[in-house]
Amino acid sequence: MNIFYNDKTDLLYIRLDNREQDIVNKRITENIVLDLGENEKIVGIEILEASKYVNLESLLPIKYESIKMAG
Repeated sequence: MNIFYNDKTDLLYIRLDNREQDIVNKRITENIVLDLGENEKIVGIEILEASKYVNLESLLPIKYESIKMAG
């Protein structure tokens, strides 16, 4: 499992399965998106405005990584 947090965009991403596979995004709420892999298993969870929903200090240490947006 890997946890990535981008403090500039307040985006938290939890990757549960690191195998390379086709992913389908499924929006659960306005701020939560699940990444579904093989057999519709959850392989990742994306949380927008994460600091509103998650106690980030409890996840430390967090691996910070810049996420470049297309556009």
